[in-house]
Amino acid sequence: MSETTHAGDPARHGPHPDALARARHPHRMPHRSMLFLPGSNAAMLSTAYIYGADAVMFDLEDGVALREKDSARLLVMHTLRSGLYAGVETVVRINPLDTPFGRADLEAAVRAGADVIRLPKTETAQDIVDLEAAVESIERDCGREVGSTRLMAAVESAAGVVNAVAIASSSPRLTSIALAGFDYVIDMRTTRGDGSELFYARCAVLHAARVARIAAYDVVFSDVEDEEGFLAEVDVIKRLGFDGKSLINPRQIDLLHNAYAPTQDELDRARLVVEAAEHAAAEGLGVVSLGGKMIDAPIIEAARRTISYAAASGVRLETTGTTS
Repeated sequence: MSETTHAGDPARHGPHPDALARARHPHRMPHRSMLFLPGSNAAMLSTAYIYGADAVMFDLEDGVALREKDSARLLVMHTLRSGLYAGVETVVRINPLDTPFGRADLEAAVRAGADVIRLPKTETAQDIVDLEAAVESIERDCGREVGSTRLMAAVESAAGVVNAVAIASSSPRLTSIALAGFDYVIDMRTTRGDGSELFYARCAVLHAARVARIAAYDVVFSDVEDEEGFLAEVDVIKRLGFDGKSLINPRQIDLLHNAYAPTQDELDRARLVVEAAEHAAAEGLGVVSLGGKMIDAPIIEAARRTISYAAASGVRLETTGTTS
């Protein structure tokens, strides 16, 4: 089983460097939430933009029955072209390229303007290299700016975990890597439990993302009724350093965003750090200090990230389920 148990709620030249730069750091906004949407569910596709996820993933793979593959592809293509998701990062999970559906999925998604193509069951860097070549060919053929389509690798097996660094570093288009838990635990001959079964994989994928300086998404939490368990898992992956989490129900979005939001004290401190850094830069100072203590670049970067989280969802609330 894959991460697809959706709830019922609603002569070749390289890409232009500027296009790749924009693809590598799209808006530098948080990548906290990626909401899975089954590509065959017209009702969800027509309304899910209202829920406020950082990204939505239109699923053409395991979340779509074989008999609905072609109709789901057309539905996703028309949804992408509709403009409903303007301002939301759109991800399309295609079927693997070596299946009868993968190439058609990729053609439709790139031509319709998907921001990101998610490749399931990624096991080697060559998988991403092959995907990149196919995407570039489609971009050139349809007139889309070469390099504008970003890529995401989904790691779902022991082989993918072992090769995570190579995968994460395989293409300048690759802006994120996601761990998919269900297929992974099956490959490891275990089951989902208290999280210990995913510890090594989480660490491997996260370290690979940090080496490549891309975003890392954690696995879905499938029990949408267990908010306490969901928040406990979010606390674990936030402490590990994940940028965010894949979600299967809109009810999980606010819970996740609130958990990632800074407290007021954290936000106030971050603003002081950034102000000190900007003052030092304006004065031409080589050293940034605050309260008599030197502040180095990683602290300044962390402070800017804290401010970006606050800009996206406010400060953390004591109660769950809403954001300020």
